[in-house]
Amino acid sequence: MELIGWIIAFIVAITFHEAAHAWMAVRLGDPTAKLMGRLSLNPIVHYDPVGTTMLLVLVALRALGAPVMPFGWAKPVMFNPNNLENPKRDSALISLAGPASNLLVALIISIILRFLIFLPSLSLISFVAYPIILLNVSLAVFNLIPIHPLDGGKIFVGLLPEKDAREADMFLHRYGMIILFFLIFPSIRGTSPLFAFINPIINFFLKIFIPN
Repeated sequence: MELIGWIIAFIVAITFHEAAHAWMAVRLGDPTAKLMGRLSLNPIVHYDPVGTTMLLVLVALRALGAPVMPFGWAKPVMFNPNNLENPKRDSALISLAGPASNLLVALIISIILRFLIFLPSLSLISFVAYPIILLNVSLAVFNLIPIHPLDGGKIFVGLLPEKDAREADMFLHRYGMIILFFLIFPSIRGTSPLFAFINPIINFFLKIFIPN
């Protein structure tokens, strides 16, 4: 039962994340994602055979108690910067939409839980609700790290002056994956530097969203 709850939470988290990217791109004037069928809450259209499968497996192992850090990706939402009024700013907004949608989902589920907290059947609801909150918060915080290919990299570039933005974008495209790998890879003591940093942030949001 617990594993089913985590799988449902996984599907909800990545689906809303990617659909939000597509929705924001369309709102800002680029129909590319819509034409590619990505403006959808159908999880299949956002599925990446390698990244999503790996993430699903790691989430399942984590739910079963394995000491693993979930990591992976969904199929990237494509957009054409030439269709955007302000490509640097709008690219950052499209990237921000994904993590923002995850926090919004977590907030909505949190509010629902607070209304239902006195129901005798709460345990049946919470077996899905708690994983949804946890995974959506974790996905949002992780993706806000200012490194390519994460959403935070594009947001970071979008906040910089034009010249600095170009240089940062080139650097992050060249070295972002390498930096991310070394941050995720566990140190000698078995703790990932990246997750040691973001776990307090994740726990901060969980204290807000999960009813006591």
